[in-house]
Amino acid sequence: MRVARFWVPGQGARLGLCEGATVRELSSPDAPPLESFDALVQLARRTRRDLQRCVQDLRGSGSSYAYQDLDRAPNPGVPHLLLPVVPPEVWAAGVTYERSREARLAETTTVGIYDKVYDAERPEVFFKATPSRCVGPNAPVGIRADSRWTVPEPELGVVLGAEGEVLGYTLGNDMSARDIEGENPLYLPQTKIYRACCSLGPTILLTDEAAAGRLTITCRIARRGRDVFRGQVGTARLHRPISDLVACLRRANDIPPMTVLLTGTGIVPPDEFACEEGDVIEIGVEEIGTLKNPAVRVS
Repeated sequence: MRVARFWVPGQGARLGLCEGATVRELSSPDAPPLESFDALVQLARRTRRDLQRCVQDLRGSGSSYAYQDLDRAPNPGVPHLLLPVVPPEVWAAGVTYERSREARLAETTTVGIYDKVYDAERPEVFFKATPSRCVGPNAPVGIRADSRWTVPEPELGVVLGAEGEVLGYTLGNDMSARDIEGENPLYLPQTKIYRACCSLGPTILLTDEAAAGRLTITCRIARRGRDVFRGQVGTARLHRPISDLVACLRRANDIPPMTVLLTGTGIVPPDEFACEEGDVIEIGVEEIGTLKNPAVRVS
């Protein structure tokens, strides 16, 4: 089961259940339609229902939309997909796949640090984005103007509740300036945190951790209509359980509800590849959908 958040002109944001090629607005006859994933979570808590039961109970009376009609560039005059959740904070875990470890070792001039963190008890967890730095489906993601080697990092994202419980899963694009971090690992914040550095979407999958560990993430990058990179990885290759990453994030750290934790990337383009303005990045999981964003240079 997956839910999407979308914009309806003249009405505002809406939350809907994805059923095949249709998105059905979540509402009840005696209450206004839901406008956010947070509102769904609060309703489920107040009525002592789990999220999936709450969604099923609300799916009957709302308007319906074709998903393909919502999956378009943001424009206030037409219905379109929004960020599935507006996260107060986005955090990310690094070096959680072997491919990521290899890529970080190749880019850095500081020998050994990524080997050590890959096998250490404590994972690498870092702050990634604020709400203003996040974009949703079909909105532009950023390439730093002072970077010659920025790439997307396709990741499974975990949406967390008030007690750190996993509410659902989405997709994230952790845009990263590899040359800046390679110069010095202390430049990690500049590598990761800047305008339009993170995209999330297109939907939230309501499932358990066992199912989340059996997903296949794909990445496709097109340039002037031609594919310049394709890759895929299974979440089964995550080096650490998602529950361990969440536990580490919450250690001595208060995180607000609807925080998103990105779980690391196992898809890394070859070293000679760098994103260019106009590239279209598609990150997909069959059970979640395809997160598509054009790239723009930000200065």
